[in-house]
Amino acid sequence: MTNTIRLALVGMGKIAHDQHVPAIAGNPAFQLVATVSRSANGVEGVPHFHDIDELAKSDVTVDAVALCTPPQVRHAIAAAALANNWHVFLEKPPGATLAEVAVLEELAAKANVTLFASWHSRYALGV
Repeated sequence: MTNTIRLALVGMGKIAHDQHVPAIAGNPAFQLVATVSRSANGVEGVPHFHDIDELAKSDVTVDAVALCTPPQVRHAIAAAALANNWHVFLEKPPGATLAEVAVLEELAAKANVTLFASWHSRYALGV
């Protein structure tokens, strides 16, 4: 088992590129092993997939995913990640409804993996 968390970043918009990618690159506890987005805005040198199912079918080993998608589509993506026994980070807001997040909490408990929600700037000095 590796001490480095092999992380896939899902949803490659401005926040992912400006906040998540540099934070992952700057922390030796994480290795960015894949990006997932309907757009072609991945990270150079990192495998890029169109959707979470394509990632799951690949030979890329993933420990956890960070979901930076809009909340309206996040539930299905998070459920797929949990079904693959991947730990899941939910960017804020964690879901479109509280009921969706409660379902994800149950799925994570059944899979014995972590479900974590936060905000990319929570610990920023200016915030």
